Amino acid sequence: MDDTTTTTTTAAAASAATTYNNNRNKKKKNQTPEAKFHSDLTLCSKNKDLHAAISLYESATSQRLNQSHFNTLLYLCSNSVTDPSLKPLALTYGFRIYEHMLSLHIKPNEASITSAARLAAAKGDGDYAFGLVKSMEIAPRLRTYDPALMCFCENLEAEKAYEVEEHMGKVGVSLEEPELAALLKVSSETGNGERVYGYLHKLRNVVRSVGDSTTAKAIEDWFCGEKAREVGEVNWELERVEKAVEKNGGGWHGLGWIGKGDWVVKRANVDSAGRCGGCGEQLACVDIDDAETERFAQSVAALALEREVKANFSEFQDWLETHGDFEFIVDGANIGLYQQNFADGGFSVSQLDAVVKELYNWSGNKWPLVVLHNKRLRALLENPSQRKLVEEWMDNGILYTTPTGSNDDWYWMYAAVKVKSLLVTNDEMRDHIFELLGSSFFLKWKEQHQVRYTFVKGNLKLQMPPPYSSVIQESKKGSWHVPVAGNSSDCNESLRTWLCITRPSASEAFDKVPVNAETSENGHCISNLDSRSPCKSESVTRGNGLHNSVHSFQSSDDKAVSLTGKRKERSPSPSQPSHTPN
Repeated sequence: MDDTTTTTTTAAAASAATTYNNNRNKKKKNQTPEAKFHSDLTLCSKNKDLHAAISLYESATSQRLNQSHFNTLLYLCSNSVTDPSLKPLALTYGFRIYEHMLSLHIKPNEASITSAARLAAAKGDGDYAFGLVKSMEIAPRLRTYDPALMCFCENLEAEKAYEVEEHMGKVGVSLEEPELAALLKVSSETGNGERVYGYLHKLRNVVRSVGDSTTAKAIEDWFCGEKAREVGEVNWELERVEKAVEKNGGGWHGLGWIGKGDWVVKRANVDSAGRCGGCGEQLACVDIDDAETERFAQSVAALALEREVKANFSEFQDWLETHGDFEFIVDGANIGLYQQNFADGGFSVSQLDAVVKELYNWSGNKWPLVVLHNKRLRALLENPSQRKLVEEWMDNGILYTTPTGSNDDWYWMYAAVKVKSLLVTNDEMRDHIFELLGSSFFLKWKEQHQVRYTFVKGNLKLQMPPPYSSVIQESKKGSWHVPVAGNSSDCNESLRTWLCITRPSASEAFDKVPVNAETSENGHCISNLDSRSPCKSESVTRGNGLHNSVHSFQSSDDKAVSLTGKRKERSPSPSQPSHTPN
């Protein structure tokens, strides 16, 4: 491009910019007073300029103000109360603007009431903030309740805070970690041990790990305080507690405080096998409980019966009731088609056979159940080199073939849930059929039941579910283990800090303090940690080249343990017949 062309292009661009700015200025000059007011107020909101916004408000006529304008003004006022230099002005004008809005018979919406409630809370008037929420004719949101709830908690008005929580429950608004931490803290500071216990369990249901600065500190403060020494019972039926833990899927019993007297509070790490470095206790794999499992199975079945031929899926349900003693359910198509996207690729019988045989050996000579579509089975039987092996599978009761037109995903998913077994598949279960389940416990179930696999240079590697769950846990001994957020990595959970909370009167596990954990008796909490281990993966190789996490099947004392609190060890049983629907 020569200099003349460049000069011409630059001049054209400058001319276009000038024309654009002139048109823009003309539009501004031609703005109506209402449009200009709206534009200026929007700019004030964008710049968070409270003084300019109030000047605009003072100059405006009532006819010019609508709900959007009032909401913008209220939002600016409620956001400015955190600035000490602006708080008096924000409160004075905030309430004045809200009353002006009502006087014009402009109905406040959720945003209006949320801002007004924040202003009331900033003034310390939780009753007014809660009254605004209760007067709403539309559904409030969590942010609408927060000002009143937090105000009551900060003022140690515990009963009023509980009333807000109850009101939230009635309209279906769920508590999140900040709200639960505030309720736990006010319960702790007012000495309500029963409420503290309840909020610990609500936290367990809502979060996997707790924030360090607020929630973890509130938990530590409770257990380090004098009131915590007084809660609990000495005489507990261990068998009753153990049954409750088993029924709940492991990791909690929910029966109340166990023991009496001092608590020992530490910050410690948990090793890759799930052993707590603070007290030596083995953490549990936390599964969904019995009721959730049944609801989950019913949800899968209901959706499958809507989308499958009803008679076919009902037949599978009946068959599973009779033959459902399996440790492993195998997604046959997922394994057979793994890494087969090359020129000569197809369904790999050898890969599926490797998985079947390894699971058989690992289960104490007990065959898994392989779910496979009947079109796949027909193709395998037509191949002379594969027919003999497939017939052996059929003779050993390994196969359940799904009928033409069916989606085999429904079958292997239902089987894994119904018989509480492990599911071998690399399917991430993100498809629309799994989204339809919509259950809050689906991810928890998946974490504890899915077995992933790889083939590296022909050698099979199974990745078993983790040996413990990184979630809040309550043991049968009355101890608590609480994971703290923000100090671990995806490659090494053992870097995570945990609150280890034990009670010597209720637990014999606390024999000595390991060197990597610092102790705090009641009233003396210590937060620092010393030793850190590098990120590494530990595995053990079996004779046939299969690699597995050593922690998936053994605890640190080399005794075999079940993989979760729900999956139970089963003894080998005679082979069951295969089933191939017509």
